[in-house]
Amino acid sequence: MPSEKVKEIIGRSFLFDGLPREQLDQLAAIATTKEFKRGEPIFFEGDEANGFYMVLDGKVKIFKMSLVGKEQTLHIFGPGEPFGEVAVFHGNPFPANAVALSRARILFFPRDGFVDLVTGNASLALNLLAMLSLRLRRFASQIESLSLKEVPGRLAAHLVYLAEEQGDDGKVILDIPKGQLASLLGTIPETLSRIFAKMTDEGLIQVDGRTIHILDLPRLREM
Repeated sequence: MPSEKVKEIIGRSFLFDGLPREQLDQLAAIATTKEFKRGEPIFFEGDEANGFYMVLDGKVKIFKMSLVGKEQTLHIFGPGEPFGEVAVFHGNPFPANAVALSRARILFFPRDGFVDLVTGNASLALNLLAMLSLRLRRFASQIESLSLKEVPGRLAAHLVYLAEEQGDDGKVILDIPKGQLASLLGTIPETLSRIFAKMTDEGLIQVDGRTIHILDLPRLREM
């Protein structure tokens, strides 16, 4: 049986927000906890989607590999965030790979048990629709950035997004290493470092490790 801390994380997640305690207990009852080392795969593209996952501790990267071995990061997920749920409901295999970026504890929700809960729970079904809509919006934004914006514009958009997400117009904290950020933005670390340096020279930002001080948010938005 999951601990009270695990139940608390489930209850705080966007997917299960607002559900009564009884339903949270039912969700916790069907979940199992799995632990992964840094760099350990969680699932591979093409694996059977027999359930979905939620991060308890650590970070998880979702990515695809091209035929020539080039990696494209799609998402980075942290505590309380579910992943792999889309494949579970359309019945197809996982469309991408998942790997632990750090030592991680992951909750696994089996497909059959979760579908039974959703079938009899309108609130859970509505939350799931909201989550899938959010994922679709993120993918649309990412596709737009990768196809229509140059790398400086992608970085500027990501910093603006972090400022809004973290609720601080004056600074943002990068929650992933810059090498992973480069992959997420569809570039290489050397190019990303040059753009950070250029933005610093232009008075847009000031870089202090993973803390990025935003000196001119309106100009970042224009980019």
